[in-house]
Amino acid sequence: MADERVAQEAVAARHGNTRRRPRVVIVGGGFAGIHAARSLAHLDVDVTLVDRRNHHLFQPLLYQVALAVLSPADIAQPIRTILRQQKNAEVLMDEVVGIDTGARVVSLASGARIAYDYLALATGATHSYFGHEDWAPLAPGLKTVEDAIEIRRRVLLAFELAERQKVEFGWHPPLNFVVIGGGPTGVELAGAITDIAQLYMRHDFRHIQPDKSRVLLLDGGHRILTAYPEDLSAKAEATLKRLGVEVHTGTQVTGVGPGWVEANGQRIDAAVTLWAAGVQASPLGKMLGVPPKVNFDRRGCVRVDGRLNPPGLPDVFVLGDLAHFEQDGHQVPGVAQPAMQMGDYVGKAVAADLAQKPRPVFRYFDKGDMATIGRMSAVADVKWPFRAHMSGLSAWFTWLTVHIFFLIGFRNRLSVLANWMWTYFTFTRGARLITGDQRLPGWQEQTANRKESGKAAD
Repeated sequence: MADERVAQEAVAARHGNTRRRPRVVIVGGGFAGIHAARSLAHLDVDVTLVDRRNHHLFQPLLYQVALAVLSPADIAQPIRTILRQQKNAEVLMDEVVGIDTGARVVSLASGARIAYDYLALATGATHSYFGHEDWAPLAPGLKTVEDAIEIRRRVLLAFELAERQKVEFGWHPPLNFVVIGGGPTGVELAGAITDIAQLYMRHDFRHIQPDKSRVLLLDGGHRILTAYPEDLSAKAEATLKRLGVEVHTGTQVTGVGPGWVEANGQRIDAAVTLWAAGVQASPLGKMLGVPPKVNFDRRGCVRVDGRLNPPGLPDVFVLGDLAHFEQDGHQVPGVAQPAMQMGDYVGKAVAADLAQKPRPVFRYFDKGDMATIGRMSAVADVKWPFRAHMSGLSAWFTWLTVHIFFLIGFRNRLSVLANWMWTYFTFTRGARLITGDQRLPGWQEQTANRKESGKAAD
């Protein structure tokens, strides 16, 4: 079953090595995976990082790609470049399709099989439509570069189609942008769309008025940003409303169709619908086994112990969004901070094993959370190096500083800072490219219906 491991040991023996170095296989090149690889840089191990994409993505700024502030290259870095100086690391662009925890072997889509001594799973999460997968083509979520480019295409195309149709018919369907989900991603998308419509595009068109478009944020909870303190949630809602976003809490979405959303029994016309309401864990965790051997929460996250291992699998670490880790009676959130710290922990745990010492227990150090709300406004729940609830411009500057600091690559930092300065001081966005299909779901149907009824909408 472990022919690969036997072969490796035979090769080592032929070269005069009496001891084979432990191999750590890391699956996923996100925050957790990159930090895990780096944490092993100075250990006597071999590291293999596997990812089906060749780049590491700085997800907290992905919405700025979706709304034409930044280009994908500003927030992405080739994984090989990040690990170029790490001599004990190799990178494989491939996809894991099977895990044999008994033989300690992972199988790849290419047909290769890699033996491991330690396995770190860090494949993150994807969108959850709560059983309505047919909504996905109509309401894209935001997790990948491809998602961001598709959202950018739809938002920008809506204005272009409205301009063209205004010239042709003298009217156009309502420019309603509906964002479903009031978490940080939904709030950031809603605020950024409002910025585009009211500030950056209002002088670019001759026949339509982009600043008259509507942005609706729908959430089923009693308030937006439920993971934040109530005072920051209230300030965020007030800021959104001041920007012109229509915030509807306690609103259950029951249907999504081409050009419309149904919520609380009412149908809302939607030129563009975006999904930010739910996530589910990567299906890779299910390859570790079935309950009771491996347990999962309702989102498919693998339940792990204080050392980030599924019970009975001390050689397997589950990190980031894929892990259900509880601390002080609460689940640690699936955001960038915990993912980075979990990745760093892998190096500490392996180092303890190599030194034949007990592994330390993982402890998440919460430094706080922040979310932007449109141009030069944000909310921040700061917990380190001091405790504070910040909002407005000061929170925005804090957000800007933190995100520039954590971006990987000096060129990326300079590029993002230059783009932000250009955007915020010239009211011009430089990444407004529309590629691909020039149709929107439901636009043609709305046009045909209005032509038949003789009605017009400006």
